[in-house]
Amino acid sequence: MNLATDLTLHTAHTVLSKPITYQPVQFLDRDHSILAFNERVLDWARRADVPLLERLRYLCIVSSNLDEFFEVRAAPHLTAALAGDRKGLYSIESYEALSRAAHEMVARQYALYNDSLLPEFEKHDIRIVSHGERTTAQKRWVKAYFDREVKPLLIPVGLDPSHPFPQVANKSLNFIVRLSGHDAFGRENEIAIVKVPRVLPRFMHMPTRSSDKSRLYVSLSSVIRAHLAELFPGRVTEQFSQFRVTRHSDLAVDEDDVQNLRTALRQGLEQRHYGQAVRLEVSAGCSEYLSSFLLKQFNLPELALYRVHGPVNLARLTQIVDLVNDPKLLFPPHKPCYPTQLVPGQSFFERLKQGDVSIHQPFESFDGVLAFLREAVHDPQVLAIKLTIYRTGTDSELMVLLREAVRRGKEVTVVVELKARFDEEANINWAEMLESVGAQVVYGVVGLKTHAKMLLVTRREGRNMRRYGHLSTGNYNPRTARLYTDISYLTAEPRLTLDMDSVFVHLASQSRLPKLNHLILAPFYLQRKMIEKIDALSLAAGQGRDTRIVVKMNALTDEALMQSLVQAGQCGVKIDLIVRGACMLPAQVPGVTENIRVRSVIGRFLEHSRVFYFRNNAAEELFLSSADWMNRNMLRRIELAWPVTDANIRQRIIDECLVAYLHDGVDAWDLQSNGRYTRVAADRSKGGHGAQAALTARYAVHEQGKSSAKNNNDQHRVKKDT
Repeated sequence: MNLATDLTLHTAHTVLSKPITYQPVQFLDRDHSILAFNERVLDWARRADVPLLERLRYLCIVSSNLDEFFEVRAAPHLTAALAGDRKGLYSIESYEALSRAAHEMVARQYALYNDSLLPEFEKHDIRIVSHGERTTAQKRWVKAYFDREVKPLLIPVGLDPSHPFPQVANKSLNFIVRLSGHDAFGRENEIAIVKVPRVLPRFMHMPTRSSDKSRLYVSLSSVIRAHLAELFPGRVTEQFSQFRVTRHSDLAVDEDDVQNLRTALRQGLEQRHYGQAVRLEVSAGCSEYLSSFLLKQFNLPELALYRVHGPVNLARLTQIVDLVNDPKLLFPPHKPCYPTQLVPGQSFFERLKQGDVSIHQPFESFDGVLAFLREAVHDPQVLAIKLTIYRTGTDSELMVLLREAVRRGKEVTVVVELKARFDEEANINWAEMLESVGAQVVYGVVGLKTHAKMLLVTRREGRNMRRYGHLSTGNYNPRTARLYTDISYLTAEPRLTLDMDSVFVHLASQSRLPKLNHLILAPFYLQRKMIEKIDALSLAAGQGRDTRIVVKMNALTDEALMQSLVQAGQCGVKIDLIVRGACMLPAQVPGVTENIRVRSVIGRFLEHSRVFYFRNNAAEELFLSSADWMNRNMLRRIELAWPVTDANIRQRIIDECLVAYLHDGVDAWDLQSNGRYTRVAADRSKGGHGAQAALTARYAVHEQGKSSAKNNNDQHRVKKDT
């Protein structure tokens, strides 16, 4: 389908006969928009059409997302509230509003867990058995497990003047206990802390009789809870509760003030687990005495206390998904097909001489990218390999291939972003490994994160050198490549690959960047170029031309770009924004943004591709990018955008990444003028479909066609041989 004719989601634009006065816009709050995104994820845990274990997984994802939200976003609000600030972006009011929204979401999570998911698990004979429900035989098993596996690892800490409140690590699970009686020295110190060992699994399978088809599980916290008294012989356990504290965990390292960024970051990682406390979770039955004691220890206000009716850390319930592992309760296995523009066994270098290749992950396999690098590593004519690393995971074939490339004598340059949030340790370890074998490792530009994703191969061909490149909207992480939607782009186009080489030289030497042919680089040009594209369409719409903008990204929070979009909409440009997560731009506000529609699609895979489309009458431009439209991406990161010039690939990306999502009738949410999202009304009888499900089916047909063709060829060979 062509976006030039796909006008079903918009009314005709208004032709401007005279200059207009732009109507001001009030942007939405970013942090509340992040929470709203998690509400949309939580909806997948509610949906009856989602397999039961997957519903639990979505509940865990929301819990994990909330952890990160508190670790990264809560501290400024809390600090302002504690300081008594009443004005500005962060204040007592902002903290109270954010806390109310977070409390409401947590309450909905646990209500869903207790009132919906647990009863559904019971129907499938799956139970998490609490201490009060256990039979005598089950209690014996739990007791034996406690004595054998758990008790040897527990060190209860009694608090007294020489044993102050212990350091409690970020997100670690602990028990607080109030005791009566006297300790061994005749003192009445009544508070003790018990740390739950992280080395033990949080859930265990409990054996049943061979005739019993039930699947029974027990939580580590309930095992400890049942035997707490044994840890304090001679004392009486009066009160107790689980608790968990979340701490601010965004590393802040002043690169201008450190001699060695890698060393400074490694030292910072050691302190990350003990940053400012921002949230305290306790069991619902925790006494006021114990909760007040903990709030005082962590210097937290009452609003920071979350009493939960269930496990104190829902994210750990993902272990139940893995333990049960029932195919009937999971999504059907997804097997991506080999990239449709590639032929297994064909040389990438020969293929790319014929034209560019795009790979739509995870519908097509990331193995195509690994195969490209693998061929480059083993090809004796390849002299140099350059790569950027933002996130690649702790176990990566890609990094192993780079090490092999060094062993084979190739020049390997890797730009490693050490400050990739929550991947710092893995990236430091990879950087040290690569340096140890002889690769050239650089850390980008001081003060700017290197978020661009590119791989460049230089190959000797006769008397010439030729470059082959890979650009991507996602990370070089094989695991997330199976879970995130992204576009990989392989090319041998000389000007584009020359631009890539220039960017690598710029990052390594920090010399002045030459004029680029195709690549658009942040922080120098990307924001300005996108605004120029938008403003040009504003002018064209004012002249009566048919104009369209469709942008797909993960977040939209950059005020300069949002203001430009608002003005374009008021000029008559039809604008669709497909924004998975936080979006601060209000949509469909009469007289202000009525030409702008905002849609969020939440599906089985995490939407991650960034696609920017601009049309002026029949003239179309399409860009892929590593960047979301956020201020940090535009002005504080090294980011790339590049044009898709191949007409067939451009149309394919338009069809699959834009049109399919604009017509999603199952998994999409539309932002209303009141700032709230409404899920589209699914009507499969009228052809309603989810974009991801449709793409999965489309590529499954490709895979079946390849298998069928292979079988036919095999049968033909057999007949011929016979």
